[in-house]
Amino acid sequence: MTNKFESDSISSLLLKQAIPASIGILVMSLNMIVDTIFVGRWIDVLAIAAITVVMPIAFFISSIGMGIGIGGSSIISRNLGKQNFTKAFNVFGNQISLTISLSLLFILLGSYFHLPILEIFGAKGSIIAPATEYFLVIIWGVPFLAFAMMGNPVIRAVGKPNYAMFTLILPAIANIVLDIVFIKFLGLGMFGAGLATSISYAVSGLFVIWFFLSEKNELKIIPKYFIINFSIVREIIALGGITIIRQGTISILMIILNHSLFYYGGEISISIYGIINRIMMFALFPVLGVTQGFLPIAGYNYGANNSKRVKETIKTSILFGTGIATVIFIVIMLFPSQLVRIFTNDQELLNLTPNALIITFLATPVITTQLIGSAYFQAAGKALPALLLTLLKQGFFLIPLVYFLPKFYGINGVWISFPIADILSTLVTYLYLKKEVNRHLN
Repeated sequence: MTNKFESDSISSLLLKQAIPASIGILVMSLNMIVDTIFVGRWIDVLAIAAITVVMPIAFFISSIGMGIGIGGSSIISRNLGKQNFTKAFNVFGNQISLTISLSLLFILLGSYFHLPILEIFGAKGSIIAPATEYFLVIIWGVPFLAFAMMGNPVIRAVGKPNYAMFTLILPAIANIVLDIVFIKFLGLGMFGAGLATSISYAVSGLFVIWFFLSEKNELKIIPKYFIINFSIVREIIALGGITIIRQGTISILMIILNHSLFYYGGEISISIYGIINRIMMFALFPVLGVTQGFLPIAGYNYGANNSKRVKETIKTSILFGTGIATVIFIVIMLFPSQLVRIFTNDQELLNLTPNALIITFLATPVITTQLIGSAYFQAAGKALPALLLTLLKQGFFLIPLVYFLPKFYGINGVWISFPIADILSTLVTYLYLKKEVNRHLN
């Protein structure tokens, strides 16, 4: 099933894994971008701010599924490399049980405590009403999203990257179509935007369920493996907890960021960041695709004790990703105003956003080393260094920078925090990865 991970050329494997992952991330990014465009043009500027506040909450919950998926897929990849299929099945069954249980808990807590949750994440003033309307609808689709995000890396781990791509493409198409119907033609406003998003999450989750019930792979949904095995759960959480903690850190960042944006720039600054964030998600999709493609290749060969191929995978991935990131950087620097104009006709946003966009993307060419470096330790099952390196940018650097720099430089202090955090986290990751390679892969 996965012999190609130890026999095909690394460049070929990386392309086969990264291209579908990139396309999936691209479509998912387009999904959110189109969402932002539609609400910005068909509702109002505050709708962009509302989505900017709500989406980190939804994705924190989905990241629980993603963390369980990535942690489990790392174990699955290594056990497939060792031909230990029983362990792989047990891990997958426990992933399903964890994802469903935690997602249902979120629905209960989120429904009851929605207002304080939204206020914590920066819903202030006139943002509160549209944010509440949107949140109370999408909350019902988040368990499906969590299940899809859990299944996505597992599908890649069993060597089916094209199907993993469809877990992201299908809901994106559904959301875009439903946005047009609910917002443009039926005039349902933020409720319509939330309903479209929630249904699209369900489409993704149901597709993943279909895949694992079908004959498309050897890993199946088998109820007898749903029984929680605490040793497996600890192993999943040790690795998947990295993703969950990272997203939790991003949630803390968003709390501080949204409060800083509102304090130093008002509601308009939250909308500005909403546009920048969507452009960032879209622009970086191929780099993230390379990182996702890197994980199963490195994990399999690490499990098979093939150090030479692991090193080659690291080098090739960094080379590919850096080249792509440099092209992205050039495009952003040349066409900032044109990119912003896609999202809005509001003159104030058009005046203020391009400069902020340029500043936030200044360190883009160097980011691949940080992404691949932290991903390597995750693929190798080394939880602590993977966790620390993953938290470098958002946790150790960006949160304090976003909090302190605006005190001296106002709203520009927020924007300049991003490239500074990118450079510092990349430097630390490079030094740590180089030490690891010299010590354990030679």
